[in-house]
Amino acid sequence: MGRPVLLTVDDDPAVSRAVARDLRRRYGETHRVLRAGSGAEALGALRELKLRGDPVAVLLADHRMPEMNGIEFLEQAMDLVPRARRALLTAYADTDAAIAAINDVDVDAYLLKPWDPPDEKLYPTVDAMLAAWHDTPDPEVHGVKLVGHRWSAPSFRARDLLARNAVPYRWFNADEPDGQRILAAAGAGPDDVPVVVTADAQVLKHPGEAELAAVAGLAVDPREEFYDLVVVGGGPAGLGAAVYGASEGLRTVLVEREATGGQAGQSSRIENYLGFPDGVSGGQLADRARRQAVKFGAELLLARDVVALEAHGPKRVLHLDDGRRIGAHAVVLATGVSYRSLGVDGVDDLTGRGVYYGSAMTEAAQCADSDVYIVGGANSAGQAAVFFSRYARSVCLLVRGPSLEASMSAYLIEQIAGIGSISVRTCTTVAGAQGDGHLEALTVEHARTGERETLPASHLFVFIGGAPRTGWLDGVVVRDERGFIPTGPALLREGRRPAGWDLDRDPYLLETSLPGVFVAGDVRADSVKRVASAVGEGAMAVTLVHRYLEDR
Repeated sequence: MGRPVLLTVDDDPAVSRAVARDLRRRYGETHRVLRAGSGAEALGALRELKLRGDPVAVLLADHRMPEMNGIEFLEQAMDLVPRARRALLTAYADTDAAIAAINDVDVDAYLLKPWDPPDEKLYPTVDAMLAAWHDTPDPEVHGVKLVGHRWSAPSFRARDLLARNAVPYRWFNADEPDGQRILAAAGAGPDDVPVVVTADAQVLKHPGEAELAAVAGLAVDPREEFYDLVVVGGGPAGLGAAVYGASEGLRTVLVEREATGGQAGQSSRIENYLGFPDGVSGGQLADRARRQAVKFGAELLLARDVVALEAHGPKRVLHLDDGRRIGAHAVVLATGVSYRSLGVDGVDDLTGRGVYYGSAMTEAAQCADSDVYIVGGANSAGQAAVFFSRYARSVCLLVRGPSLEASMSAYLIEQIAGIGSISVRTCTTVAGAQGDGHLEALTVEHARTGERETLPASHLFVFIGGAPRTGWLDGVVVRDERGFIPTGPALLREGRRPAGWDLDRDPYLLETSLPGVFVAGDVRADSVKRVASAVGEGAMAVTLVHRYLEDR
């Protein structure tokens, strides 16, 4: 790795030079001091640093910059360099800026301009931030190289897994000289991709998700065989349950098949979540919740799928996809839902090759100067449209219904209307997808007239409906006709408790037909599909777990 980077951002050239000069005087021998004249320029620099695997220790951003102010820059920078310490430069004792910075970007310090003398007003603050950066354990594995094909579905899945779990890596295209050199050195060929080369020269050819997660430094094996509480699913509901369970003294493990955050974690910006008046990205919210759960002692098990649930007396046993079993006193099911497949000609063959389910933010840079299509009319689709409009030449929302008002929040509709590069086609569905090895065109159909049109397209992102991940619970807990899990009063039929219920009480509010197994979030029948309600249900489920354990 190179020397840690100190990056300053200020649109005033004189101030920018002065900050960089003072930083180089004290830190120049051990750190690289870089400066940028705008937030956009700084984000570009951070992307290049991340691609090269160079560590970024401190960010100093002027608050009052045009187009993108310091808080907005620091917020977006968190997704790229979450470990970097952050300071806001301001010439004013701005209370509003302070509150926003604390809420939105976990700002570490404020520096008032001018900072003379630097020995008293600059260096002590930077020293403290550098000390905190060096003292923070770094779970990331540096030096991971990933070689793959641009339009390869397995290569995309590998990139997506690493990116969503905040694992730094360098991407190399197998068709380009650098990628070919790495393949040759690794004794691999183009048919072996994706190929992963770790910092200690370990080579993985076409690895599975759990294998890739393990070499990337993610926890994939449980530390214990028995817990007080197992949480299945790492979305907002699961993270909420893990935080409250661990903070209240329960030995808690969370098992997540992909990455923490779930579908909400892929949202580019959530603006109606309580306490974040300027919005927060799903990735940032998930990362904060993950760190909070770990701080309280929760164990996170990633890239592992739960495939079965059994009851052995009061013990609940979960079977993992690698054959292992973990037991618990209680279980919270927070598996969420998956986006439904479009189910039209050509889509399945092109999934991961231009057709993606969810935001797939790793593809954002590839959308430059492209026309992007998004299927769906709910908030997740609207947030994706706003996000991709920063990169793509144009973004078109394909909506089956006659308008957005029935399914999308008003604030998002207003935002979309104000972005000239976003268009909305209502009463429109996708009838087919075409391409040789990757998406090249879409066939769309007007729902009322049946008229079809073929449009050139390289990227299609799908956000339609939600199918619950509950097939593995068949015969164990009661599910409704769509696969969602009813709980509490919804399980009673004419006052009768569900079959097999052996306790002298009715099921608790979030309890399933199997005592000690609770449900939170989108997978619960008739749940409210909002991040805030999912987090609340996760916390409530833990309260009911305590009640269940006390009454046994």
